[in-house]
Amino acid sequence: MNYLTIDNITKTYGEKVLFSGISLQISKGQKVALVAKNGTGKTTLLRVIAGQEAPEGENASVFVHRDVRVGYLSQDPEFYEQSSVLDAVFDSDTELTRTIKQYEHLLIKPGSDAEMQTILSRMDDLKAWDFEARVREMLTRFNLHNFDQIVATLSGGQRKRLALVRLILSEPEFLILDEPTNHLDLDMIEWLEGYLSQPNFTIFMVTHDRYFLERVCNTIVELDQGQLYKYAGNYSDFLEKKAIREENENIAFDKGRKLLGKELDWMRRQPQARTTKAKSRIDAFYDLQDKMSNTRDNTELQIDIKGQRLGKKVLELHNVGKKFGDKVVLEPFSYKFQRHERIGIVGPNGVGKSSFLRLLTGELRPDSGKVVQGDNTIFGYYSQDGLQLPDDKRVIEVVQDIAEYIPLEKGQKLGAAQLLERFLFSRKQQLVYVSQLSGGEKRRLYLLTVLMQNPNFLILDEPTNDLDVISLNILEEFLMEFPGCILIVSHDRFFLDKLAQHLFIFEGQGRIKDFNGDYTEFREIQKEQEREQRRQERSEQQKIKEAQKPATVGGLTQEERKELQRIEKDIAKLEARRKDIEALFSDQEGLSPQKIEELGRELSSLGSQIETKEMRWMELADKA
Repeated sequence: MNYLTIDNITKTYGEKVLFSGISLQISKGQKVALVAKNGTGKTTLLRVIAGQEAPEGENASVFVHRDVRVGYLSQDPEFYEQSSVLDAVFDSDTELTRTIKQYEHLLIKPGSDAEMQTILSRMDDLKAWDFEARVREMLTRFNLHNFDQIVATLSGGQRKRLALVRLILSEPEFLILDEPTNHLDLDMIEWLEGYLSQPNFTIFMVTHDRYFLERVCNTIVELDQGQLYKYAGNYSDFLEKKAIREENENIAFDKGRKLLGKELDWMRRQPQARTTKAKSRIDAFYDLQDKMSNTRDNTELQIDIKGQRLGKKVLELHNVGKKFGDKVVLEPFSYKFQRHERIGIVGPNGVGKSSFLRLLTGELRPDSGKVVQGDNTIFGYYSQDGLQLPDDKRVIEVVQDIAEYIPLEKGQKLGAAQLLERFLFSRKQQLVYVSQLSGGEKRRLYLLTVLMQNPNFLILDEPTNDLDVISLNILEEFLMEFPGCILIVSHDRFFLDKLAQHLFIFEGQGRIKDFNGDYTEFREIQKEQEREQRRQERSEQQKIKEAQKPATVGGLTQEERKELQRIEKDIAKLEARRKDIEALFSDQEGLSPQKIEELGRELSSLGSQIETKEMRWMELADKA
């Protein structure tokens, strides 16, 4: 079944062409991701598909199947500003919410008995009685605990999470998602990944989360130079097939350039030719010249700024503690940073990660203990709140205020204008005021101002936000070669796995656990501990149920008792299958890459199914 067809779509802003004459089809069950450089029109294309902007172009059309429920998550979701958080979730046009509103209306203004009976029947069919409990559960899962808070007082991140909760509860069949993982912590991202992996969803989304691209998507669409290129498979397949495409394009470009040289030489030698054959060749020359002038731009972000050497003493924490009133931000903590360390910091929002970074740099004074900084240690601090560039200055002026040139490796120097070009700011764009830059461009400029200070200890607080996948790869390559220390706070799991040698796990209440390993290893251990805890809880509940069987039978209906028994059998089967797959992974000989990928997706889906069934089991067990 075809869910979406766009045909011959063009979009321009002034003289800038974002895309021209593009077409795309998405069928039921496809999970499609759109990737492109910042500022090339990803969000605009999603808005056109969602009906938020009109398409341009002769015979341009956007078709979305009329029988399909569509959900759209924008970067800047809209709400009625004076509604409460709880009311905002109910403010969606679905059969479920309409039925609940009709029921509430009949309670206030009673109608006929027949009307009430009809509504009650529909409430039963839709299981609407449990909907408010589901709403509260989802809001809590996404760290929105104050249900009565007015929407107008929410932060940008809270609004994005509220919009995501509203979208999930509306149960759309076709989801259009613009950066769904922004403003989510790691637990939320992993839950959403499992949720979207379910086969009943069809998805078209923009995301820079490469594990999402790897584990959720089965099709990648690249927007490059105003054209769409479609690749079957996940992120790994995309990288491989993109490299092949670009290699073929480079071969064709080299051939075209040689041919253009020959034709240019011929044009210079015989400009007076007027035969039909000559005129045909002249026309072909101009066609080739136009084609070569429109060849793709391979310019990429280049980062090769030199870092100063570290001394023997880098940074030491001796029993450092911090409180804000009664809230413990950091229990007494000690650590000696070594040269060339790469440490990742993970933990839920609001547990003190940013305060910890400010303690390291001296912006915040500890209540106890001391922070000792090495004589040669120079911090480069990229903070979430540090994006306060002067709007009234031009891009080139922001850089020149720091330095006219920057030292590179091997004694070379680079002027401010050349440096900006390496960060993808053209000479023309360098004269633009900061206020006119996009969010991704501002972050790129902010990163440049941090690196220009020639630090040897980089502290990066969410550096991947608003950066496209291409820029992320370049940033990672630079950080892997960076000669100093790196401390990273990030919700980008791929980024952490690639760079962090070990982790500081912020557990809350000021506690920090030092984990020797990468993020994926940490999560596997944590998930196994959680599974074991749930198994023990089920065992204890089962013992209690058996001991109190005559008393508990009345707590459940006959249908619910059957459901409880069925769930227990289902969980046992799913866990057995998971163990079988894990056994296959422990001995991968004989498994093709395609089979490994298939089993990986099944393993992720099994985890989500087990978690869902365990939650339902606990719900029924509590009721019993």
